[in-house]
Amino acid sequence: MDKEQRQPILNVFFYRTNAGNEPVREWLKSLNREDKRTIGEDIKTAQFGWPLGMPLIRKLEHGLWEVRSNTTQGITRVLFTVNKNTMILLHGFVKKSQKTPPIELNTARRRLADLEKE
Repeated sequence: MDKEQRQPILNVFFYRTNAGNEPVREWLKSLNREDKRTIGEDIKTAQFGWPLGMPLIRKLEHGLWEVRSNTTQGITRVLFTVNKNTMILLHGFVKKSQKTPPIELNTARRRLADLEKE
């Protein structure tokens, strides 16, 4: 049975701000078609194969994981959380250093904290 016939393990949603913005969706729209496709396929692999590990998925800390994609812009990351059967995409960025920059991690942490308040 191929992916098109299987049911996804996780539903995927974009984090939404109080103002109604979806930062990860907006970031993805800014990328070229090839990079969007690569990241979308990697997210879909996670959606249908959860739980997964390296090299595609890496746990960063409690409640926070990253989808690791290689695109024409370099290494990209989409940080997400999982709540029951839902994958919520919190933050996306192009990685320019070996270690995940604290500012990127803090953005995801802040958005995760916002979700936990609800």
